[in-house]
Amino acid sequence: MSTYRDLAHRGSARATVLRTVGTRERRSHLTAPRVPTVGIDIGGTKVMAGVVDADGNILETLRTETPDKSKSPKVVEDTITELVLDLSDRHDVHAVGIGAAGWVDADRNRVLFAPHLSWRNEPLRDRLAGRLSVPVLVDNDANTAAWAEWRFGAGRGEDHLVMITLGTGIGGAILEDGQVKRGKFGVAGEFGHMQVVPGGHRCPCGNRGCWEQYSSGNALVREARELAAADSPVAYGLIERVKGNVPDITGPLITELAREGDAMCIELLQDIGQWLGVGIANLAAALDPSCFVIGGGVSAADDLLIGPARDAFRRHLTGRGYRPEARIARAQLGPEAGMVGAADLARLVARRFRRAKRRRVERYERYERYHQGKGFGLGPQSPASAAGENQGPK
Repeated sequence: MSTYRDLAHRGSARATVLRTVGTRERRSHLTAPRVPTVGIDIGGTKVMAGVVDADGNILETLRTETPDKSKSPKVVEDTITELVLDLSDRHDVHAVGIGAAGWVDADRNRVLFAPHLSWRNEPLRDRLAGRLSVPVLVDNDANTAAWAEWRFGAGRGEDHLVMITLGTGIGGAILEDGQVKRGKFGVAGEFGHMQVVPGGHRCPCGNRGCWEQYSSGNALVREARELAAADSPVAYGLIERVKGNVPDITGPLITELAREGDAMCIELLQDIGQWLGVGIANLAAALDPSCFVIGGGVSAADDLLIGPARDAFRRHLTGRGYRPEARIARAQLGPEAGMVGAADLARLVARRFRRAKRRRVERYERYERYHQGKGFGLGPQSPASAAGENQGPK
């Protein structure tokens, strides 16, 4: 794998560091250069990097564990740099997009807060742009996933889309007319912290009754473990599967048992799905989108989860029966959505790199032509001079 020292050597020979200026999607994705870019998806447990072409096809991916959150932010930046350099050895990379699990400011430079990493007001874009020879774009991972689904997945053709990511908690994003709506301060879409049960379960955010305490991976596992710890008869199938070791109960295991027909696991997913539908109905009242795309790891339960969500949505929708209903669809791009979306958003700022590279090539060509004209032997000789040499003495 390449090192930063290698990059510094290569960079001095081929390009100076280019910094982005936080360009938004003012330029249409339809006019963005069709060049390969790298997308980075940073989560609490893994960092995934991939080269993505202009049609959303993944050309190559690399994965590594996320450095422990107790370490300095520089350790994560080192990991990202190494992955980008490794991919750059085999691909002509024109820009890098990063989807970070945290709050990103409106300029898409600083990660204001990341719950799983020690990033607090971290100038991630500028730090990485100072180490890489291509433009860098930083955004929230739910925004990048939503962009990918709108461009290449379940949200294609929609002009008003809301993405909901169900994982450990709930994330979200809003797209209108081909633009991600980030809000004044860049932190729009934190749907998981809408209060749905006053005085309800305590949330790590400090409040009570947040939506993600009732419809998320954490909520699903919490309910299952409580039943198993109480030695409930309805949980015997689950208890037997983990051999009585309650901490071994996970969301994927619950989904697996539900698909096998375990009644309690099916019921747990129905409960999560019903709360999901309630929250979607609230968002429809506020935002009135044409489509909701449900992604994240919990969405792997598919109709075991989304079926109950659709039913609850119809029951709780304001003005039901007298208004059009938004479509609810499962995300199509899976765990790669954030990476693909980050790469595609980065393509919007790749134009700066292409223009700078073209100017460097033009300067070099002018330099060559100048020295050829001076007869310094750099390049082929003119036909006249060659003819003069071949005439010989008279």
